[in-house]
Amino acid sequence: MKKILIAGEAGKTENYEKALKRMGAIPETSLHVPDTSCYDGLLLPGGGDIDPKLFGQLWDGTREFDPALDRVQLTILNEFVQGKKPVLGICKGMQLINIFFGGDLHQHLAQSPAHEYRGGDQAHETRAEKGSFLEKLYGEHFRVNSAHHQGVDAPGQGIVYVQWAFDGVVEALAHRFLPVLGVQWHPERLCFGLKAEGMAEGVQILGYFLEGA
Repeated sequence: MKKILIAGEAGKTENYEKALKRMGAIPETSLHVPDTSCYDGLLLPGGGDIDPKLFGQLWDGTREFDPALDRVQLTILNEFVQGKKPVLGICKGMQLINIFFGGDLHQHLAQSPAHEYRGGDQAHETRAEKGSFLEKLYGEHFRVNSAHHQGVDAPGQGIVYVQWAFDGVVEALAHRFLPVLGVQWHPERLCFGLKAEGMAEGVQILGYFLEGA
């Protein structure tokens, strides 16, 4: 069984843990910098906003954030990148990946009304890059959930964007050479009875990540 570290706060990662367990993996939530030899992969979960100092910007729309948490998560990410181990970033996790590799963010998307959480996830159409892992999993066009108001801007070194919303917001990324993936949407809320009709199935991308692990 694959052992996956979830770099998050205890009590705030239940959906990720439940999904990974249903997939046959062993999840462990911790913010201690790990010995990566004990794990088969890293999941960077969703969360609040990110300290704009980490991508060289002054405040311009960022909401609640936890500078200490951001830095610990980046430190843990560094350990897995150095070990060339599989990483999946979800929502904030995807944004942290882009920042880690030198990219930056839109602190508040002009398109945010169509993406941010409003009593529940929003849903919208997306387009995947032809030939990308997402296009192979889901086809070129598919519908995902959404619960964010920030988004990636310039890509980090080695990062390529592979999925976009109808309004141009980036929905997924991958590293050119490393087993590092990120999605802006929430596959853990699109599987095992949680998926609404017409939405993409979260099991497929979680399974793809676990296969790499």
